[in-house]
Amino acid sequence: MTGSAANENRIAVVGSGPSGFYTTEALLRSGVPVTVDMFERLPVPYGLVRFGVAPDHPKLKQVTTAFDRIAAMPGFRFIGGVTIGDDLTIDELREAYDAVVLATGAELSRALDIPGEALPGSHTAGDFVAWYNGHPQFADLRFDLHHETAIVIGHGNVALDVARILAKTADELRRTDIARHALEVLAESRIREIHVVGRGGPAQARFTAKELRDFLELGTCDTCVDMGNVSFDEFEPRSPDDPELTEKLSLLRAFSQAAVTKPRRCVFRFGLSPVALRGRDRLEAIAFKQESGAVEDIACGLSLSSVGRKTTPVAGVPYDAHRGVHANVDGRVAVDGSVIEGLYVCGWSKRGPNGTIGTNRGCGIATAEAVLADITHRRPRSDTPDALLARLTGRVARIVSYLDWRTIDAAERHRGAALGKPREKFVSIPDMLAAMDA
Repeated sequence: MTGSAANENRIAVVGSGPSGFYTTEALLRSGVPVTVDMFERLPVPYGLVRFGVAPDHPKLKQVTTAFDRIAAMPGFRFIGGVTIGDDLTIDELREAYDAVVLATGAELSRALDIPGEALPGSHTAGDFVAWYNGHPQFADLRFDLHHETAIVIGHGNVALDVARILAKTADELRRTDIARHALEVLAESRIREIHVVGRGGPAQARFTAKELRDFLELGTCDTCVDMGNVSFDEFEPRSPDDPELTEKLSLLRAFSQAAVTKPRRCVFRFGLSPVALRGRDRLEAIAFKQESGAVEDIACGLSLSSVGRKTTPVAGVPYDAHRGVHANVDGRVAVDGSVIEGLYVCGWSKRGPNGTIGTNRGCGIATAEAVLADITHRRPRSDTPDALLARLTGRVARIVSYLDWRTIDAAERHRGAALGKPREKFVSIPDMLAAMDA
């Protein structure tokens, strides 16, 4: 697609993760004459699916086939390698498009805000995930796994992802799309004990039974529960009408009674809140406060905190600091409850980091409906998408099309095939751009 007819509504979607694609699909299937330009700061699409989904969960990544079908719809254009708020301002987009939809996700990890958090050896789980998934901004991070004990703080699905990756051997990960640099570091890991620690009880844990079930299949790691702050009756579901919770508690009960015979072990711990990270020159232990008020130190050399995420603020867009999202009312960006014309938000940057990939579909449809309900009332704009892109070519190194991405994709698959992997990702932007011309 190159340009748009005069009677078409021009819409910009900022971000190419699940919510961006689902919103785009709803717009293009609406029956209303629209064109959608999807802006992405990286040369590659898919957002959370590429850089957030664990490499040993390949079935979750099959959703990209649906995204590719959306990208093939008439009226769609991918504009990669462009950062909104830097290369282009929000005001420039609003002057060129009838509506702008922010689908920027929740990339920032929330801090623990406790003493010692800056010690070497202390990291966020989000950084670790982006590192092993080959995100260009995180590929050069260093994680020291030459310690026997690691602590994962948090009881969500991301916490379980990072614990599971630490618990697996290199052979268990070798046939996945994990980044090569991460596989090399994990292959030399000396970690033998992983504590997954949360402040609530078993029933309050936010991870799903499906994620917990994966721990039954670890080749060289046993899973157990530390019963220090837990009683066995906490594994009994309060409501028989909640099969998800029933299965989760049943699995935890089984783990609490399991024998520990393998060389590694993953220990689930409950009722502990972190109060300080301790160490002289680097992390040596984490102090946790029990519900009784007693403080327990757990020695470790690596900490990965997974206590929530928030949206990166964008210049010119109101921000809800408390919720960590773009300030909005039901998907319409707003200041103090007053809606800003033509500016919308969807996905995690609308509602916060909750739900599954599929949850973003309903969220995207709702935002698309808001856009279409408002769009006939918009005032005329002073610019056009094509004129904007013409100016943009002088600001960025290269604008990446979806066809360009397909070339990168083919190169990654080719690299992976030689290693028995689904793909070997390029982990730097220069390498991605070079693959387009190979």
